[in-house]
Amino acid sequence: MKSSAKHKMRRSKSDLAFDIFNYVLLGLAALVVLYPLYFVVIASFSDPDAINTGRVVLWPVGFNTMGYEKIFADAKIWRSYSNTIFYTLLGTTINIFLTMMFAYPLSRREFFGRKFLTFFMMFTLYFQGGLVPTYLLMQDINLYDTPWVMVLLPALNVFNVIIARTNIQNNIPEELYEAACLDGCSHLKYFWKVVFPLSKTIIAVLVLYYGVAHWNDYMNGLIYLRDEGLYPLQLVLRGILVQNQASASMMSDVESMMAQQKAAELIKYGLIIVSALPVLVIYPFLQKYFEKGVMVGSVKG
Repeated sequence: MKSSAKHKMRRSKSDLAFDIFNYVLLGLAALVVLYPLYFVVIASFSDPDAINTGRVVLWPVGFNTMGYEKIFADAKIWRSYSNTIFYTLLGTTINIFLTMMFAYPLSRREFFGRKFLTFFMMFTLYFQGGLVPTYLLMQDINLYDTPWVMVLLPALNVFNVIIARTNIQNNIPEELYEAACLDGCSHLKYFWKVVFPLSKTIIAVLVLYYGVAHWNDYMNGLIYLRDEGLYPLQLVLRGILVQNQASASMMSDVESMMAQQKAAELIKYGLIIVSALPVLVIYPFLQKYFEKGVMVGSVKG
């Protein structure tokens, strides 16, 4: 028996070569993805002259924390950071409730108008009103230059509704609804007591989708916000990273133009880390749900 087990575990040279090829390929892919992030981390602690001359490759050169000190001391950064957290938390909460409340009736085969509503929602994926009508609409309903435009304008995503509807159809047995009806359960109670708790996997996926979208959203703020006190973090990053405009408070103690440019370089790299850190921290906790949720509906029968 032992010899037969060893014989079964023995692998051919072609299998070993294939495994080695896969490991090398995946290793190179991981290196391509991870090294830029690692470089930003070490560059944020390095001397700007060393970065510009290409001496920063594997570890920080001329270690300093001036960039982070100026970031954490700037009130504008903290205000935009708190704005982004508010938009992300409130916006994602609204997204989840609206998405699940739309997805549930569309998953019920007896729901009248189900096909028409599905077609109507799918139609909006390909044909939209455009930027100018949306801008005028936000002005008419008094959402322009208010925090609510950042959470109510992207309140619903049709693609995510379809994902949630498919999850409910495939993963929640019809027998549960029949048993709930026998106990006198209404649709609303069935939704809150049964469907919502059993949809944790897809909800985690939607939280990741919506949360990352809110966290990285700067276009809506750029178009619909004029008050800088309402700006999300990404708009402040845009001003510093793209337009190379660090705030005056960051540069208040830096005298020469050359020193200001060096400080701006450190601030850029530090801001990238500060802005990406929450997403990088949250993702590992949602990874197991994400892997299950994205495969919903992929296996039939």
